[in-house]
Formats: sequence, C-alpha cells, structure tokens
Amino acid sequence: MARVYNVIAELCAYIIDSCTEDFFVMYSCVSPNEVKRIEKEIVEKVPFLVDKDGVFVGRDGRERKRIHQLTKEDMTEEFFEALDSYTKELREKSDYFGVVGLVQVLDTSLKTLLQEKIKEFQEDDFTVVLNTNRESTGIGLLPRCSCVWERKHRLSHSYNRMDNFLFHMLLMENRILGELIDKHFFLKNDLFTEFLEKKELKIAATSLRREMGFSADLYEKDKVQYFRISYEGENFDDDNELIWTKIVDAAANKSDIIVFPEMLGNPEMTKYIRNKIKALSEEERKNIPSMIILPSFWERKRNTVTILNRHGEVICKQCKQNPFRIEDKGSAFLEGIIPSMVINIFHFEGIGRIAILICKDFLTTKYMEQLMRCFKLTLIIVPSFSTGSYDFRQSFDLCAHDDCNVVWINTCASMQKGKEANFENVGYVRKRISRTDDEAQMLCGMKTCERAFSGECGHDCIYYETMRGV
Repeated sequence: MARVYNVIAELCAYIIDSCTEDFFVMYSCVSPNEVKRIEKEIVEKVPFLVDKDGVFVGRDGRERKRIHQLTKEDMTEEFFEALDSYTKELREKSDYFGVVGLVQVLDTSLKTLLQEKIKEFQEDDFTVVLNTNRESTGIGLLPRCSCVWERKHRLSHSYNRMDNFLFHMLLMENRILGELIDKHFFLKNDLFTEFLEKKELKIAATSLRREMGFSADLYEKDKVQYFRISYEGENFDDDNELIWTKIVDAAANKSDIIVFPEMLGNPEMTKYIRNKIKALSEEERKNIPSMIILPSFWERKRNTVTILNRHGEVICKQCKQNPFRIEDKGSAFLEGIIPSMVINIFHFEGIGRIAILICKDFLTTKYMEQLMRCFKLTLIIVPSFSTGSYDFRQSFDLCAHDDCNVVWINTCASMQKGKEANFENVGYVRKRISRTDDEAQMLCGMKTCERAFSGECGHDCIYYETMRGV
C-alpha cells in the first residue's frame, strides 16, 4: 500500500520543488476546459481511477466522471505500470497542471482506504507516515481528519501551497518541520464519545491553586545564568487529591478534555491519578474526560506534561521546547531545560489535530506557526505559568486566522505583587465562530477569583467552555 503514497509524495515534491507560489495562485482558478483536459487524459492513461459509467454534475454545472474509490485489490502491477507511465509523461512535458490534477484525483480515490487506515492507526501506540520515501522526497503523508470548525478551503486565500488542494491527506513538508521530530496519535473512537454524539467539544480548565509549591534555584554554567525548579516537601498527597478532585468535577460536567497549568505537578502525580482511575468501575470511567493534560513537572532538565486517557493509560509525554527567561534583581536567567525536539500530534475525526504547547512554546511565534502550518492544527492547548496574559492574547489572533482554536490556562500561583492587574483573567479560550455569531463568543475569559488577589485560595476554580461546528 505504501507504493501509491510514495507516488503521491514524489509528485507533491516535484511540484513544490519546481513551481513558485504564483503557480498555486493560478491553479486555484483553473479553467473548466483545463479540468476537462486533465480528466480526459486520466481516463485514457489511468482508467482505474474513474468509474466507467459513473458521472456527476459538478459545481460548474458540467458532467464529470465519478472518481473510483480504490481498494487494496485495485493495487495491481497493471495499475502501477499505468500510473508510473503517466506520471513520467507528465514530468517529461513539465505539465504542472496535469500533475496537480492527478494528485487531486488520487487524493479523492483514496478516501475510503484512508478512513480504513485511521482505524488501523487507532490500534497503534503511535503512527508513522503512510509513505516510505519521506527522507528522499521531504514529504510525509497521513490521513487527514476533518474538523467541524475548520473551513474546507482553509487558508487557500492566505497561503499558496500544495496542500490547499488536498482534502483527505495531510501533507507535511520537512522543510517546514525543520529539525523537529513528529509523533502522531490517532485517538480511539471510544474516547470522545460525547463529541461523536453532539459534535461539540467541552473543555475544562483549572488554575488549580494559589500556592506555588516550588522554588527557582539560580545557577551559572558556561557564561550563562540559568534557573531550575525544586519542589518543596516529600508528601504530595494533598496536591494530588486536589488534581483528582478537579478531574472528578470535570467528569460530572461531561467534559471531553481537562487541562491543568504548567509547573504545578510532582513526581507522584501520574501514578496517583492512574491508580484513582483504575480503581473506578468501567461504567464510572466512561464519564472521565477523554484527555487529561496533567500539570507539567520539572525534572532532569525537562519540563514535561503527561497526557492520560480516560482509561488511565499514558498516551504520551510532551516536553517543553523553548526555555522561559526570568529576571531577578536586574539579571536575566534562562530556564535550564534540554528540548526533546519531539512534538506530539493528536488526531480525531471531527476535531482535527491537537497539539500541546507549554507556555513559552506558544509565545515563540516562529515555533508555533511552524507547527500550525506543518500539521494544519485545529486546537492548541497551552498550559502556562506566567505573570500575565497580554503576550498570549496577542498570539491568539494568529491562530484564529488559521482556523485553529486555543485554550490557554495560567495559574494564580504565578501572580506577583504589583502585577495583580495582569490577572483579570487566569485563562482564555479563543475559538472560531461563524460570521453570524456574537463576536463576544470569540474570546472567552476565565475570571480570576477575588480571594486570589489577597493570597487566599479556596481551591475551587474550574472553568468550562464548548467548541462547536461552524
């Protein structure tokens, strides 16, 4: 099966390497006569891709050949000989319009097989790309999950790229990804059961607590000043019980995802929460949020978020890639973390693609946009430990422009004396809405409770927001 995806990757790489952005602008306005010419050639050269008798009326009112849904049985040597011969002919003639037209037909013809592939990937721990020639072509291909709030022609008026013309495959370019390593997780259908029924994604976010529970130790190495995090105390039961209480609250409110802030984790947290979930009955576990994004924990020069599913299983761990910088008495100190370079992408039909960007990762615009453009992210979740919300709010609009929703949650534990004005809200949800909706629904703030400003905490803050189709 990889053979057909290898052909597509080669064709996409050929177009990307050969054509300027102007070509994609022009192809977006391809004429009906040119479409007919490409269709006629495909019928003649690769008849396996069209139904012999099937026709349909296109948006232009013209009859078009119905594209055949390929099966594994169709992948014969005769099919590949015809496909290889035609692609060779197109390249020899530098027929760029013909190449893109063929890729579009292949994208549509593989729709059923790609849906089957998603089911296979859901059984894997994580997923590798469909094609085996990623290294030589610089292209990775995966099934593309749809998203209920994403426009079909997302960014086609803003970015002139090959993937504007693909709807069933996710095209990832290595030149955009750079040195990052991508791991993909196709989440099982038994997770987001509420979403499957209602096409709504309910997210719970909690600032957790006012108490910090750790200290920043300053040190110098190789001419640079750094800080590392040290956690206080040896017994974390109270902290972990509070985390569990928030998960139970989110379950009672039928939340699909719960997210906690950065830095407020501890070394016993993951085991504690897993054991709590495992102790539930199968029926009780059905109400637990599908994804639990635990507070990040700073250990061994890594600032790491652990992601659990509702069954108490660890889906993966996401490390922070971009170190934060703090100031102390006029000097600057860099967070002493070592980036893992691994970015985890979660796929689910109807939700699209989710990534977790820990605090500074989201504020590092080049990094954030790199991920958004490479993976066409539809939801970014941002656990944070920050003295204010201004910079985060500035970045929200970049995501909205890309049909990507954002959940940002901070913590009152990061509040500093003299900076209380920065904490009108301790979190935000930025979501895409329809043109007919009230714009006030676009940016939803999570109000900081009054007690936090006096240093008190009732440990009862949890916020809910729902994302819907547009």
